[in-house]
Amino acid sequence: MRDPVELEVFKNIYHSIAEEMGAALRRTSFSPNIKERRDYSCAVFDSEGQVIAMGDHMPVHLGSMPMSVAAAVEDCELEPGDVIMLNDPFRGGTHLPDITLVMPVYLSHSGIRRGDGGPPRPGEAKPRHHTNAPDFYLATRAHHADVGGTYPGSMGPCREIYQEGFRIPPVKIMRGGKLVADVLALLLSNVRTPEEREGDLGAQIAACQTGAQRLREICDRYGIARARQAADDLLVYSEEVTRALLRTIPAGRYQAEDFLDDDGVEDKPVRIAVTIQVAGASTRKFPVETRLAASPSASRKKQKPASVTIDFTGSDPQVQGAINAVEAITYSACFYVFRCLLREDVPATSGLMRPIRVIAPSGTVVNAKPPAAVAGGNVETSQRIVDVVLKALAQAIPDRIPAAAAGTMNNLTIGGIDPRSGEPFAYYETIAGGMGARSTKDGVSGVHTHMTNSLNTPAEALEYAYPIRLRQYSLRSESGGTGLHTGGDGIVREIEVLTDAQVTLLADRRSRGPYGLAGGANGAPGRTLIIRGDGSAEELPGKISVRLRPGERVRIESPGAGGWGRSST
Repeated sequence: MRDPVELEVFKNIYHSIAEEMGAALRRTSFSPNIKERRDYSCAVFDSEGQVIAMGDHMPVHLGSMPMSVAAAVEDCELEPGDVIMLNDPFRGGTHLPDITLVMPVYLSHSGIRRGDGGPPRPGEAKPRHHTNAPDFYLATRAHHADVGGTYPGSMGPCREIYQEGFRIPPVKIMRGGKLVADVLALLLSNVRTPEEREGDLGAQIAACQTGAQRLREICDRYGIARARQAADDLLVYSEEVTRALLRTIPAGRYQAEDFLDDDGVEDKPVRIAVTIQVAGASTRKFPVETRLAASPSASRKKQKPASVTIDFTGSDPQVQGAINAVEAITYSACFYVFRCLLREDVPATSGLMRPIRVIAPSGTVVNAKPPAAVAGGNVETSQRIVDVVLKALAQAIPDRIPAAAAGTMNNLTIGGIDPRSGEPFAYYETIAGGMGARSTKDGVSGVHTHMTNSLNTPAEALEYAYPIRLRQYSLRSESGGTGLHTGGDGIVREIEVLTDAQVTLLADRRSRGPYGLAGGANGAPGRTLIIRGDGSAEELPGKISVRLRPGERVRIESPGAGGWGRSST
């Protein structure tokens, strides 16, 4: 291990690059979903596609992006100035609205010195010369408010992926520093809001270019060998800290199950089951390899045995509706849970998952095969995977696990023709809920939790950009579960449409509320109402698409969170 001071310096350098990429993306994007809600993520990868730094962005994006980088490297010959675009959920993506850009960064032959610019340090690795391999990769992922498909916003209750939007395998959107115009034209011809999509893609490219410039500056200052050695050390450090954490979890076998309300087609719950096997210090006999490789080189690296196996065997087969999760989502959810158990200052790298083996059986709701519809797997099933993993861990480390949060992103899309411009519009947002109570304090009300880290769209931005009006935005009083510590409340968000519009909802936790722990009560389930022009109200299921006329409203009452501990009263 290198000098710990230098390790800390490089940890913050790489993290600051990912953060600055995110700031550039946010500032230059066109859509409120990215500019205001911050539905994007950025990360820095080493020459082998292993993530070495993540911005403080969207957990559901970050844990799965290494698979997108792996797909880009596998499918495309990468040269300086190239940028790969993809959104295919079965090639490392999550769902079709999440478009990922991957940029290789070549520094070895750009005049940057390969040494460290100073006296050699004890134990420093010699420079590794790769004639054709990039020195780093950068990736940005952003949720585009529409990528075509049956429903405006591309987030409807579909039955196969072909209905969900435009599916993009790894292709070059930039070649040699120049935009590939025919690829861009093909995409823009298949979406409802091409100007906004082009602007957001341009913002993602700008973010990658910002990151590449910062990497050049860092390597010019410290030398490529020193920078790359620090990246290797960060991976090892993350692994060792994770192994130290896992040694604090009692050895044993912990099982749990939880359910999604339904898939939007059949009215029956969808089961997600998990068994977490924690090895004791003298009984760690799990296979060395992980089930889900986090980088193209993972299989070539010699790894220590896994300390924990997370096995989703017993989960339901993939379903007809749009709540199927792909392999990358399940991996990402497990990455997130164990990252949360670590100290905040531990670098979020691929090394975190080296001691953890994930088993997600193919053809199930946690690892669906084509042509499954997957739009809701990214946003709803990912939340339930987190819930069930935490529920199992609560048996082992009860004082460190919170009760269930809202457990749904309450995905709302509204689309139609804007009477002000005569052009199509597509609005998308996720709506916050309650955060689960903990062993030491109450939960937080009206906050995005777990696999989402976004914001609600401000009323001013919402009403300026779209022909809609925000009629109510408030906390949902007493929706959090009671207990020694009370779960956070959900929120009420009521929106009036000012033109004929298609309103689509992908939500969950409508049939059963989020679970409490240690005797705490469940949170209140969510509810969705349509309020017609005559004042009558109709309650809707969680996964539906309806047509509204001007003056009609959709009202989302998001779930409260579970309570923790038995109340003393």
